[in-house]
Amino acid sequence: MVALVLLVLTAGMLVYDHSRRDVIANGVLIDGIPVGGLHESAARAKLERELIDGLSGPVTVKAGPHKWTLRGDQTSIRVDLNNMLHQAVDASRQGSIFSRTFRSLFGGHVHRDVALIATYDHQAIRHLTAKVRAAVNRPPLKRIHSRDGLAVESDKLGGRVESALLARGAAREIKVPTQRTKPAVTTAQLGKKYPAYIVIDRNDFRLHFYSHLKLADTYEIAVGMEGLETPAGIHHIEWKQVDPPWYVPKKAWAGSLAGTVVPPGPGDPLKARFMSFEGGAGIHGIDPSEYSSIGHDASHGCVRMRIPDVIALYDKTPVGTPVYIL
Repeated sequence: MVALVLLVLTAGMLVYDHSRRDVIANGVLIDGIPVGGLHESAARAKLERELIDGLSGPVTVKAGPHKWTLRGDQTSIRVDLNNMLHQAVDASRQGSIFSRTFRSLFGGHVHRDVALIATYDHQAIRHLTAKVRAAVNRPPLKRIHSRDGLAVESDKLGGRVESALLARGAAREIKVPTQRTKPAVTTAQLGKKYPAYIVIDRNDFRLHFYSHLKLADTYEIAVGMEGLETPAGIHHIEWKQVDPPWYVPKKAWAGSLAGTVVPPGPGDPLKARFMSFEGGAGIHGIDPSEYSSIGHDASHGCVRMRIPDVIALYDKTPVGTPVYIL
């Protein structure tokens, strides 16, 4: 008789335990979200609402008046729900059938928080940090009147963006970590070291020429189009040429001309003067028929100028002149 009762209880326990094979134990969390007591399908629906929706919003990066937004679709973030739910169910099934049944019937808990598992495009974060550096970093030229320089702590910023990308709520808004940098030289020393200095503002389509740290001239320009942007950062005039030929880059956009040399003349887009600052990229004049491109993102990476402007700039810009591109 006792054996029969035990057999019936064991059979009932097996049936009960099997019916709860995809039920997550009380106390289990996934990335801090309670999923205990839910069937796997219900837990999945809850995570799609509270976790995935929370991670699809933008990450906002702020530095003073500047603000950048990194959208979820730009990072291609993917959350591995299957893996996390499998871990949650697996944790709930640990122990013997007796311990599981006792825990289920008498309100026991499993203390487990399954970590978020997600993938995303790291290149999008690197691109964002590069844009932040270009806007926030303050170059030596601007360290005047005893004002310190400013530099973005790139590694720390990248880490904060990654953490915000995998967080929800207020944690998705971060401040740019920066450090103050002391000027290594005095204003007088800078003026002597940099008798000429060029600052290119891509957003304003302006080229500012400084003579001994004082703004001498400003010119309207065109800069690189999307995907072929004029490179940000500090560069230098590497070489100069009057009436330059066009050494066509070996790039897909150049088509059949790639790798060739176009001599000065009607077919040469480089007019009057050329000042190289980044290998193949440089500052050059354009034909008057293309003056309408001034004030726009129009080039393949170069800085375009009107012919009279580029001649004037050329005559006062020696090789080695710093070129700071914002």
